[in-house]
Amino acid sequence: MTTTTPSRGRRRAPSRIERAAGRAAALQRPRVLLALLLLLALTCVMLLDGYLRAEVGGDQRVRTGASASDVPDDILDGGPILTFRGGQATTVSVPDKTIALTFDDGPDATWTPKVLEILEKYDVPGTFFLVGSMVARYPDIVQDMVEQGNEVGVHTFTHVDLSYQSESRVTREIEQTQLALAGAAGITTTLFRAPYSSQTDAIDNYSWPVYEKLGQDGYTSVFIDTDSDDWKRPGVSKIVEWATPEDGEGASVLFHDAGGERSQTIEALPKYIEKMKAAGYTFTTISGVMAAQQPAGGPDAGRAGTADALQAAHHKATGTTLYEGKALVAAVAVAEWTVPALSAGLVVVGVAVMGRFGMMLVLARRHHRQRNRRRFTWGPPVTGPVSVIVPAYNEKECMANTLRSLARSTHPIEIIVVDDGSTDGTAEIAESLGLPNVRVLRQANAGKPAALNNGVRNARYDIVVMMDGDTVFEPDTVRQLVQPFADPDVGAVAGNAKVGNRRTLIGAWQHIEYVMGFNLDRRMYDLLRCMPTIPGAIGAFRREAVLQVGGMSDDTLAEDTDITIALHRAGRRVVYQEHARAWTEAPGSLKQLWSQRYRWSYGTMQALWKHRGSLTDRGPSGRFGRVGMPLVVLFQVVTPLFAPLIDVFTAYSMIFIDFRAALLAWLAVLGVQLLCAAYAFRLDREKYRYLLMMPLQQLAYRQMMYLVLIHSCVTALTGGRLRWQKLKRTGEVGTPAGTG
Repeated sequence: MTTTTPSRGRRRAPSRIERAAGRAAALQRPRVLLALLLLLALTCVMLLDGYLRAEVGGDQRVRTGASASDVPDDILDGGPILTFRGGQATTVSVPDKTIALTFDDGPDATWTPKVLEILEKYDVPGTFFLVGSMVARYPDIVQDMVEQGNEVGVHTFTHVDLSYQSESRVTREIEQTQLALAGAAGITTTLFRAPYSSQTDAIDNYSWPVYEKLGQDGYTSVFIDTDSDDWKRPGVSKIVEWATPEDGEGASVLFHDAGGERSQTIEALPKYIEKMKAAGYTFTTISGVMAAQQPAGGPDAGRAGTADALQAAHHKATGTTLYEGKALVAAVAVAEWTVPALSAGLVVVGVAVMGRFGMMLVLARRHHRQRNRRRFTWGPPVTGPVSVIVPAYNEKECMANTLRSLARSTHPIEIIVVDDGSTDGTAEIAESLGLPNVRVLRQANAGKPAALNNGVRNARYDIVVMMDGDTVFEPDTVRQLVQPFADPDVGAVAGNAKVGNRRTLIGAWQHIEYVMGFNLDRRMYDLLRCMPTIPGAIGAFRREAVLQVGGMSDDTLAEDTDITIALHRAGRRVVYQEHARAWTEAPGSLKQLWSQRYRWSYGTMQALWKHRGSLTDRGPSGRFGRVGMPLVVLFQVVTPLFAPLIDVFTAYSMIFIDFRAALLAWLAVLGVQLLCAAYAFRLDREKYRYLLMMPLQQLAYRQMMYLVLIHSCVTALTGGRLRWQKLKRTGEVGTPAGTG
């Protein structure tokens, strides 16, 4: 055993690298919160969109056959306009030869403008009872409606039967609609019509308290005398006939400008107006009716027929009501644009995800059959000794197991342990084992890339194997790993990294991920000749190829991805050797896992950005830029970045839309993933029992990985840099045979 001895002190001041790492680490919590807030904001946008469509909090129950014993008889037998002036319930009837033309359920982007066009053509005012969610979606139509001289009223925010709702829900439905009106047209209104209401004789003991409460708040509730029943689409002539009052009586007449296909209404309305005018009828609004019915000398006497009387229920919105209304309309505009865009994006993501699964299955099968044929060979067996480099920083828990596993190697090796300023006696443990062919190089703490470069410079052989200090090799691992170097075009080889501590839940989840994701991916990328990463746990390189590209770089957090891409660009071939297995200790806690995966994902982004010039590389060395770069960006950045929205949409659909359909869709995707995972386990000869953990992995573990990626993207956008991070180790990965 040979040892190099640098000067060491008991305590030292933090290095520049350590100080930079500390500052960068301090920035991570705000970035995590920012990532979570971003996902929360998108969730809120979807919930708002669902609420606007009455999918969130909607209640379509309609009361029937209830008693009216609490309702005064004069109200049940009275006119269609119910007021509570002075606290006394009073009804108002429409004067003879007068029509109060009312419309429900709007505004609608298609039908309401056509109704307004007809009313303007015939100089007829209308009273529109608007659904607040629709007002927020189509504010321009409401503004045109009011400017044209029409009157508007509240028809609740989500078109819900208020008879079944709590007092707070009733208040919320009214106030939200008023805010929508304020944001759309700068007004509020005192008119109200309940969804599913008809004539006053239909008021019952459930609805009466609602009208009483609203009356006390200053609202006028509006019912109907005559119903066109246009929603039934009975034909134009029937609509005109049913909307006509008998014997010259006045009436509050109901049409609909939304809520369905309204072409018959649009065709019937001009005919109706012409018929009623020919019969001597005049048209007015609800406020116009009330002004005309004022007693002589009353406060509104003489105003009937004036523009003020036609819109007397309107009040100018001011103060916080106006600003909150505009904010609501703006938020709805964002939701109206965002949700469809996200939906379209999710379709693309879904196709990409399924396409990736299909590619992995097809290409992994082809890779396995090709590499496991009896006649397959890389060339003459590689039997010469190789150098194994073990970078180590405070690896006292694992170092003994790592070196003992290497000592059992069936291939001749020299072992170079590069101690990167450890403070826990890692170097001393390596020296005390007394194993042959082991050299310990000590260096001041400089990071993993520097440790690996130190090992490469001191390596005696042309092939170098790099591994992590927490990893153990099987006796045949090195021999299997170096055989592809019989092909002179091969510059590097990726081995098969496996999770050794898979007995815990977190370990089992990572085991599934390693077998299904990483190794299936590597088979696919190997066949496409665009392998993006040689894992730090197990990889082999031609020494001169590493030196050719400048060694391991500390420009990124993913030095393994960085050098792999650099080798591609240098014209070197990178392959995957599935039979070279290494057993690594995966993070044992969620905190440690987050730290590791953050480094991986952010480092991958850094490496891709660093090598963005590969997109324009020509010739064989440009294959990674043409094929690998787009695939890695699509499958490892873009698709996972949008994948959380698929889960949010799924949960949203299960709760608010169609639970069964959403559940079946989720189970179908899970089934495809299970199929891919089962095939990957078969190729790696793993035990299928771990797949029982996969549904829970999809519900919990995968979400964390998505948040890590979002965190990495936020960091990439806001700047920041971390150095080689040390994960807490237990040393529980001992012998490769103990796989569990």
